[in-house]
Amino acid sequence: MTKAQAKERVAKLRQVIDHHRYLYHVFDRQEISEAALDSLKHELYRLEQRFPELITPDSPTQRVGGKPLEQFSKVTHAAPMLSMEDVFSPEELAAWRDRLANYLGRELGGFYAEIKMDGLAVSLVYRDGVLAGGATRGDGRVGEDVLMNLKTIEAIPLTLRVPEEKEISAFLKEFGDGIDEKVFRAAVTGHRGRIEVRGEAFMRKKVFDALNREQEKAGLPPFANPRNASAGSIRQLDSSITRARHLDFYGYALLGDFGLSTHEQAHEAMKLLGVPVNPLNRRAADLGEVEKYHREIGLKRPQLEYWTDGAVVVVNDDKLFERLGVVGKTPRGIVAYKFPAEQATTVVEDVRVQVGRTGVLTPVAVMRPVFVAGTTVMHATLHNMDEIDRLGLKIGDTVIIEKAGDVIPKVVKVLAEARTGKEKAFHMPKKCPECGAAVVRRAGEVAHVCPNKNCPAQSLGRVLHVVSRGAFDMQGLGDKIIERFLEEGLIRDAADLFTLRKEDIAKLERFGDLSATNVIDTIHARKSLPLWRFIYALGIRHIGGETAIDLADRFHDIAALRKASLEELTAVDNVGPVMAESLRGWFDDPENAAFVDKLLRHVVIERPKAKSKGPLSGQSFVLTGTLESMSRDEAADRIRELGGSVSEAVGKKTSYVVVGADPGSKFEKAKKLKVPILNEKEFLAIVK
Repeated sequence: MTKAQAKERVAKLRQVIDHHRYLYHVFDRQEISEAALDSLKHELYRLEQRFPELITPDSPTQRVGGKPLEQFSKVTHAAPMLSMEDVFSPEELAAWRDRLANYLGRELGGFYAEIKMDGLAVSLVYRDGVLAGGATRGDGRVGEDVLMNLKTIEAIPLTLRVPEEKEISAFLKEFGDGIDEKVFRAAVTGHRGRIEVRGEAFMRKKVFDALNREQEKAGLPPFANPRNASAGSIRQLDSSITRARHLDFYGYALLGDFGLSTHEQAHEAMKLLGVPVNPLNRRAADLGEVEKYHREIGLKRPQLEYWTDGAVVVVNDDKLFERLGVVGKTPRGIVAYKFPAEQATTVVEDVRVQVGRTGVLTPVAVMRPVFVAGTTVMHATLHNMDEIDRLGLKIGDTVIIEKAGDVIPKVVKVLAEARTGKEKAFHMPKKCPECGAAVVRRAGEVAHVCPNKNCPAQSLGRVLHVVSRGAFDMQGLGDKIIERFLEEGLIRDAADLFTLRKEDIAKLERFGDLSATNVIDTIHARKSLPLWRFIYALGIRHIGGETAIDLADRFHDIAALRKASLEELTAVDNVGPVMAESLRGWFDDPENAAFVDKLLRHVVIERPKAKSKGPLSGQSFVLTGTLESMSRDEAADRIRELGGSVSEAVGKKTSYVVVGADPGSKFEKAKKLKVPILNEKEFLAIVK
C-alpha cells in the first residue's frame, strides 16, 4: 500500500470509528459488534505504525497515553466551575424558586432537570474543533491538567462532530425558539476558536464491581465508592491506568457562542457535536414536573447503570440565569435536589471495643457489609453503653443503618421482630482489652474509661493526635509508622519523635535511607508552630481547635496558660467550668507537666498575631454540618479574618450558629437557646 492509499484508508477508518463511537455513546445504539469495532481500530493502529507521519492528535488510537507524568500542571479555568446549593425537600425547592422569583420580580418560566452524576467534574477545551485541553474542577478556579487521561475515555470526542444539514434543520425545528440561527449554524459547522464542554467523568456500576474484584485478587483494598474510584482514575500520572479503568462521560454545559437561549438547547447541541449527554435529562415546565422527575429517578435509581444522589435543577432561560448571578461560589439559578438520607438493613455480627487516647472505651458495631449512600459500610460507632441500651441492641440483631452523604454511618433502629432467639446481649468489658486494667465509669458520665495512662492504645492515640493535621501536621506519619516506633521502643511519647535519628529508622524492616530521611525531614519541619496548635496537640479533654485559639488569644504564651487559675480560665470567651477544670487538672498532673517541658526542649512556639479588627469584631460563631462552598476550616478562617471568633460549643453568648448539610446536636441546642441560625447562603452574605 502506498502512502497516498494509506492516507485515504486512515481517513476513512477514523470517520467510520468516530461514527460508531457517536452512535454508541450519544444514542446508546450499536450497528456493529464490539469485536468488529476493535478490528477497525486495530487496522488503523497498524497503518499508523507503518506511516507514523499520518498520526494526528485527534486519531482514535491516541486515546492511549504516552510516558507517565511526574506531576500535574495547573490550569486556570476561563470561567469558574462553581458549586451548587443543596435542597432536600419539596418545601426547600419551592423556597428556592420563590427567592429567585422575588429577586427577579417575575416568574422563572421553566426549568431543566438533570441526573446528578456521582463522578468527577471535568472541563474539556476544544480549539478549532480538536480536543486541546482537559482539567479537573480543582478549587473551582484552578484545576489540574489531566488531558492525556481524559483522552483515554472513549465517550469523549477527540474532534467535535460536524452535523449534517438535515440534523441541523431538525434541531432548529424542534428547539429553535430564541436561537440566533446564523450564529448557531456557523458554530456547529465551523468550530472556530475556543469551545468548552463541561461534564462528569464517571464509572458505571459493573465496571466498579469488576475493578474491586481485581483489587481483591491483587490483595489491594477495594475502592470505597465509584466517585472515589473515578477521581483516583482521572488523577493517575500514568494514563494507561486510566484507560484500563473504562471510565465514561456525560456533558452538562456548553461554553462558547452558539446563539442559544436555553439550557435545554445546550444539551441538545452537545449531542449534535458528538458529546454524550444523559438521555434521562429533560425540560420541566414547573416545579410540579421537577417533583415528578425527582420521584421517577428515585424509583429508577437501583436499576440505573451508575450512581446518583439526586437531580440538578437549572433555570432554563439563559438570560434569566445570567441575571440571577452568583452568591459566593454558588450560582443562584441552579440547585441540587438531593435524595433523602439513605438507609439499609444489615446484621450486627459483633461489637468490638476501641480505646482512645483519653482512655475512653467506644463500642463499635461490626456488621455484614452493606452498600448505602454510595459506600460499602461494615462498621458503625455505638458511642457508649447508654446508646446501646437506648437502642436495645444485641449481637446478632438486624438493624437499620443510615448514612447521609459523607456523614459517618449510624445505627438508627433495631428490628426486634427479626430476632431468632440466638442474639446475645453486649456488656462493656470490666478490663481494658488493650492493657487489662480495671475499667472505671466516673460518676455522672456515660463513658467507660481505662485509667492506665501507659495503656498501649492510649499511648498510640496521644502520639497520633500530636502529629495530626490540626496539631503538628506531620503528614506521612500514619498509624502504622507511629505504632512501629512505639513497638520497637524508639519512642515513648510524641516528644521523642524529635530525638529520632535516621540510622535508627533506616535499620527497621521495610525502611531505608530515603524513607528514613523523609520521616526525619517531616518531623524537623514542624519544630516551630503557633501557640494554638501546641495547645491543641496536648490532647487535653474537652479542648478542641477553636478553644485552643481562644486560649492562645488570651494568654499569648504557654507559661501563662500553665499557671492560670480557674477564674482566669473561665474568663476566656467560650471556656466554661468543665473546660477550665479539665485544663487545670491536666496541667497539675506531674506526668503531663514533664511531657510539656520535654516537648518545649525541641519546639519553638510562635507568638500569636494580633487579633484582627473588622466588621465581625465581638461576634461569636459556631459551625455545624457540611458547607458546600467551603470547608469548615475555611469558614472559620474567614470569620477570624473579619475580626470574629469561632467556638465549638453553643451558649447564650453565641452570636450565630451557621448550619450546613446534616447538622449535629449544636443545631438543636441553638434552636433551644433561641440563638440566631444562618444557612450557608446567609452566612456567605455576611462574610463575602
